Amino acid sequence: MLIESIKKGEDKRLELKIKFPSNEAIAKTVIAFSNTSGGKLVIGVNDDREIVGVNEDKIFEYEEKISSIVSDLCYPAILPEIYAQNINEKVVLVVEIFRGPILPYYLKNKGKLGGVYIRVGSTNRIADEIMITELQRQRFNKSFDEEENFEFEIKNLSLEKIYDEFVKMDKKCDYEKLKNLKLIKSINGKGLPTNALLIALGIFDNSLIKCARFKGVVKEIFIDKKEFNNDLFSNLENAIKFLKNHLNLNAEIKGLQLQEEFEIPFLALREALINAIIHRDYLRSSDIKVAIYDDIVEITSPGGFPNGLTLDEVMSGRSEIRNRVLASLFRELRYVETWGSGIAKIENLCKEKNIKFEINESGNFVSIIFYRSKTFQDIGKPAKNQRKTSEKPANLTNQKDIIYNFVSKNDKIDLKTTEKLLHIKSARAREILSNLVKEKILEKIGKTKGSYYILGGNNNES
Repeated sequence: MLIESIKKGEDKRLELKIKFPSNEAIAKTVIAFSNTSGGKLVIGVNDDREIVGVNEDKIFEYEEKISSIVSDLCYPAILPEIYAQNINEKVVLVVEIFRGPILPYYLKNKGKLGGVYIRVGSTNRIADEIMITELQRQRFNKSFDEEENFEFEIKNLSLEKIYDEFVKMDKKCDYEKLKNLKLIKSINGKGLPTNALLIALGIFDNSLIKCARFKGVVKEIFIDKKEFNNDLFSNLENAIKFLKNHLNLNAEIKGLQLQEEFEIPFLALREALINAIIHRDYLRSSDIKVAIYDDIVEITSPGGFPNGLTLDEVMSGRSEIRNRVLASLFRELRYVETWGSGIAKIENLCKEKNIKFEINESGNFVSIIFYRSKTFQDIGKPAKNQRKTSEKPANLTNQKDIIYNFVSKNDKIDLKTTEKLLHIKSARAREILSNLVKEKILEKIGKTKGSYYILGGNNNES
């Protein structure tokens, strides 16, 4: 129901406005929804998510105006559903958009290079060149990893690592098998590697995995860090070893035997790493990162959810494959059992051991966070400055919700970052931060120019 969505606040598929927005603001929202997951623009709701309604005498005028705006400013053609809905005896105007098939959509007056918008969280963001290219691929139902690469020749590549992985599974692999898996394509009788083969072999610089163990709960002091930059299979194995070296073993006597298991289910961590490797955006120069703190383990993968997926859809088991050839290779090697089963598997493993985990999509990154069952420093004493992990306060306004989510992920925020994050001026940013401190949601650290804010007050006890 729409009222339930409004109570939750703005997100990837919902934008709320108290009054009729500017023409360009409407066009940007419509374009962003069309390029991402679809969504609804609801007019007649204030910042506190209260239904205030619109002037009912102007409903038809508004509907005609929005239709004209979308037709005049957006390209290719977008056909929104525009209707009035009565909620608690007040009428709101709903503009419903579905994800379009002719990607990317953009503002006519800015063109494809400057007018493409996408939905990131609860905001509309201008798409960079990489995202525009990705949207074009999605239009033609083609993935980056299946494209042939003309810069490398098969004869100069060592395929033994791929063959060795098949041997481990008691399977045979040869040149023809690699062609069947689309790791090699034949162009005019010449074999060319696809991007998937180069990624799997670690030829691309951004195939690496960076691992770090931090002291405490912030990224300030390294206890250990490693970078693994070989083939994907070696990187996965080494990242798993790194996790094993820095996580605690819990011992339990069952019957007459002492059984040891990691504080976070090992299979859940492995599944999260495999997900990161298969679903990351290999066009972006960022790397997969594994960060171990005293209180959490965070695995971060470049690229948001593929093809406009939402978090709810991911959690329900829906699967959209960004890298089809890589995914097929990993399934052939039995790293993947069933499409869409990975998150459910992680959820079940963590639930069985009473381990809290969560998935976050923030900008062009997706992270899976596991909360450690016991937090210890290396010397075995309880961790200091334990991360604030209590539930998010209810009924936050959209801007406060964005700040809360940012601080939860990045540990702190300052005035300049708030201005950029919310696209507001300094005075307004300072006012919002001050209110969050008064509400004991944030705590201000320092009084000088270098001051910043962390989760605090009544919300920071875990």
